[in-house]
Amino acid sequence: MAIGIWQIILILVVVLVLFGAGKLPSVMGDVGKGMKNFKDGLKDGDVADVETDEKTAAANAEDDNKDKS
Repeated sequence: MAIGIWQIILILVVVLVLFGAGKLPSVMGDVGKGMKNFKDGLKDGDVADVETDEKTAAANAEDDNKDKS
């Protein structure tokens, strides 16, 4: 199901009516910043997952050593 040109125009008109012409640039700027942060979070998420896994493994190893003592 593809979005046609009329659907895009309708969405733009609705956004323009909701936010007004004055606020539209700031709203689009905020959307752009949000998308950039989301993409950066996805890239950093891979590194964070590895670090979290390493910390969890280290904590589990310490707990196992305490239990054996």
